[in-house]
Amino acid sequence: MSGTPIRTALKVDFDTPAYEQKGLHNRWHPDIPFATSITPGETVKIECLDWTGGQIGNNDSADDVKNIDLTRVHYLSGPFEIVGAEPGDVLQVEIQDVQPFQERPWGFTAVFDKANGGGFLDEEFPQAAKAIWDFSGIFCSSRHIPGVKFAGLIHPGIMGCAPSPELLKEWTRRESELVETSPLASTRDVALLPEPRNIHAGSASPELAEKIGREGARTIPGRPEHGGNCDIKNLSRGSKTFLPVHIPGAGFSVGDLHFSQGDGEISFCGAIEMAGIITVKCELIKNGMETLGMKSPIFIPGPVEPQFGPGRMLTFEGFSVDDKGRQHYLDVNVAYKNTCMRVVEYLKRFGYSGEQIYLLLSSAPVQGHIAGIVDIPNACTTMGLPMDIFDFDISPQGAIANGGVKAMDMGSCAYTSDRK
Repeated sequence: MSGTPIRTALKVDFDTPAYEQKGLHNRWHPDIPFATSITPGETVKIECLDWTGGQIGNNDSADDVKNIDLTRVHYLSGPFEIVGAEPGDVLQVEIQDVQPFQERPWGFTAVFDKANGGGFLDEEFPQAAKAIWDFSGIFCSSRHIPGVKFAGLIHPGIMGCAPSPELLKEWTRRESELVETSPLASTRDVALLPEPRNIHAGSASPELAEKIGREGARTIPGRPEHGGNCDIKNLSRGSKTFLPVHIPGAGFSVGDLHFSQGDGEISFCGAIEMAGIITVKCELIKNGMETLGMKSPIFIPGPVEPQFGPGRMLTFEGFSVDDKGRQHYLDVNVAYKNTCMRVVEYLKRFGYSGEQIYLLLSSAPVQGHIAGIVDIPNACTTMGLPMDIFDFDISPQGAIANGGVKAMDMGSCAYTSDRK
């Protein structure tokens, strides 16, 4: 007896600009019309564009990264009405599968220019760069970062339900307050406030789209009340995520699919970004927010994960002391930058450029952890680098046995045409 075919709830069209497709949107707002409906208990397939809507090409130039229009992203599939959902309920989303399109077996990782997006290490790497990854079954490799191959832990970077009008106002209030009061706001973006330019609100009328442009929350950050762009690599096949519902029908959206990602996604466009198809089963937990005592999403990881034994992880430490020797008080941000730079310095000895390593640490299955946060004045963070993703020995024992490390020709990642 054959099973019931799985319905495709939303299809995308690679020949039509993302901003013309009625089943996509790039802001959070309760009034964005539903793309279609999903019945609780139903399993559906949802097609997704890559998060930029196709702005990045499979080529050897990072000009598209440098010039990307960030007012257009993210393009999310949805919102979907979950039949019967009401504020206070919880939507349980079980991810059953995530795959790239068969005709598009590639993805990209990018370092954004500091003046247009930036990233975690944009002081150290301020210029745009890119790596293209080719997929072969569960594995990926890149012509721009040779000597590396690993299995992907495929997942969506974004899942969430639409905010209520009251919640939307609260997001704008607190993020506006940050922009007004942060000492960093004079030198960089600290939050992205509502931006009418390039608003896409699905099938909304021009008048409604104008309203959504004025009020809609940007999709760049995750937020505590609904999840959103959390970029958690463990939300992969078999995982279950529990999302608070804030409006009738829930308004569930998903997108920003990743073939692989390192903890932190440090280069901002740091996962292996891809277009693809996600298969989900949605269940509704009535009055779930009260029953579960939920204020923020929770999840249970799935059973699928690349297998690297503890003895095969080369782990680096970092502390709350910046590169100028200044001591900070239990600053995890400073500590994790410190950790990342220790890995960059270590791998550069083998012939990689700093940008190649930055791209790799963003996209490979590295494990970042907070090791200690109580021993004043230093927080301690770690990054575990799986040694078996390399086709040569990067271990300290190998360097000792060989009397040091010999740099190899590691080619180049993609740079901008004006880069010297």
